[in-house]
Amino acid sequence: MDRDAMITEAETSRLAELDRGHWLHPQGDLGVGAAVAPQLIFQRGRGSTLFDLQGRPFLDAMAGLWNVNVGYGRTELAEAAAEQMRELPFSSTYGGFGHPPGIRLAARLAELMPGDLEVTFFASGGAEANDTAYKIARLYWRLRGRPEKVQIVARLRAYHGLTYGATSATGLSMFWEGVGPLAPGFLHAPAPHPYRYEGDGPPGEGYAKALERVILEAGPETVAAVVAEPVQGAGGVIVPPADYLPRVREVCRRHDLLLIADEVITGFGRTGRWFGVEHFGVVPDLLVFAKGITSGYLPLSGVVMTRPVHDVLRSLGGIFPHGFTYSGHPVACAVALRNLRILEEEGLVERSRAMGEVLRSQLERLRRHRLVGDVRSLGLLGGVELVRDRETRAPFPASVGAARRVAAAAMEEGVLVRALSGDVIAFSPPLVITEEEIVRAVEAVDRAIEKVAAGGIPGD
Repeated sequence: MDRDAMITEAETSRLAELDRGHWLHPQGDLGVGAAVAPQLIFQRGRGSTLFDLQGRPFLDAMAGLWNVNVGYGRTELAEAAAEQMRELPFSSTYGGFGHPPGIRLAARLAELMPGDLEVTFFASGGAEANDTAYKIARLYWRLRGRPEKVQIVARLRAYHGLTYGATSATGLSMFWEGVGPLAPGFLHAPAPHPYRYEGDGPPGEGYAKALERVILEAGPETVAAVVAEPVQGAGGVIVPPADYLPRVREVCRRHDLLLIADEVITGFGRTGRWFGVEHFGVVPDLLVFAKGITSGYLPLSGVVMTRPVHDVLRSLGGIFPHGFTYSGHPVACAVALRNLRILEEEGLVERSRAMGEVLRSQLERLRRHRLVGDVRSLGLLGGVELVRDRETRAPFPASVGAARRVAAAAMEEGVLVRALSGDVIAFSPPLVITEEEIVRAVEAVDRAIEKVAAGGIPGD
C-alpha cells in the first residue's frame, strides 16, 4: 500500500468491529468504551508523528509507551532485522548455545553500563526482566548461605510490570484489585513524592529513613533487595530529591541488601544520560532494562549484574534455574545493536538533555493554571500533576479522571500524552523530537487544561 493511501470508511468500520470482537487490549476499557470503536487505529509513523487510517497526523509526545527513542520509520532498524532474519531468525540460547548479535550486545552493554555492571541475562519485556532480578536476588543470598533473605522492598506508586511477581512489586493498588492473592515476600515503602512529604528533616533523608523503617520492621535478615526506578514513571513521573538514591544505596550497604535499579523507562537516553542512576552517582547491583534498548522496534529486555553478583551465581556449579524461550532473540539483539549505534552516531543522549531543557521551560508555563499542582521533569521525561485545590494541593477523587479529560482534549488537537494514576499528564517524546514539536505538544496540553477547567470538573 502507498504510504499516503487511505483506508476506506468501510474497511475502517470493519477493523473497528473486528477489534471490538476479538482483541482484549492491555489496560483496555472493559466498561462503556468496550461498546464503541477504538479511540484510534494507527497505520504508520514517521519521526515523532503517528498517522491513523485516514492519514490524520498525531504528534506522539509519549514515544509509544515511553520507548520509541529514535522515532518512527527508521529503515536502518528494519534492515537490521531483515538481514538477521535471513541469516539466523532464531536460535535457542539455553545452555552453551549463542550467536554473534547476542554476544556483541552483551559486551556492548558492559561498556555502556555504569560501574562494574558487566554480565547480562536477556528477556523479552520489562516485567520478565524484573521477575528475573527478584529471582537472582533470592538465589544470590541462598548461595551466600542466607536463604532466609527473600523479601523485596519496592515503593508505593512504583511500576515494575504486570507479570505475577512484578505485579506484586508494583506499588499501584489498581493493579492488585481482583487478581490476588499477590505473591508473598514483597513490601512497599513510601514514594519520594516531591511535595507530599510529611516527615522531619529534608525530604531525601526522610524518604530514605522511611524505606529503612520498612526494612527494620521486616527484619533486615529477611530482606534480599530494594528495587527502585530512578524516576518513577507510571506512578506519576516522580523525580526524587538528589540525595535520595545515594541514601537508599547506603541503606542497602548498611543492611547487606542488593539494590535493583529498574531502568525500563529511564534507560538509553530518556533522562539525558545513558541511564537514570547516573544523575545520582549510584551504581546498583542489578540493573533492569527494556523499552529503549530497541526503541520498541522489537521486544527485548534484560538484567545486567555486577561481576561480584555473577561470581556468586557461578558458585552454584550447575545449571542456572531460569530462562525464557526468547531470551537473547538474535533478531532483537541485532536491532538493539543498530539502535545503540543510532543513539551514539546522532548524539541522541545529548540531544535528550538539550531538548529536556526546552521541555522543562515549556512545562513551567503550565503552573499558571489553577488545576496544576506541580510540574517536574528530567531530560525528555516530564509530568504535570493536576489538583483540585492549588493552595492545599488536595487531589481530585480517583473517579473524576481529570488527567484523562485533559489527555482526551489534547488528542482532539492531534497530540498524544498519557494520563497516569494520581492525575498526572506524562510527556515522554522520541529523542528526535524538535523544539517546535515540544512547544506544540505543551501548547496543546495548555489549551486542554484550560478547556477542561472551563467546562467544570466534578468535585472541583
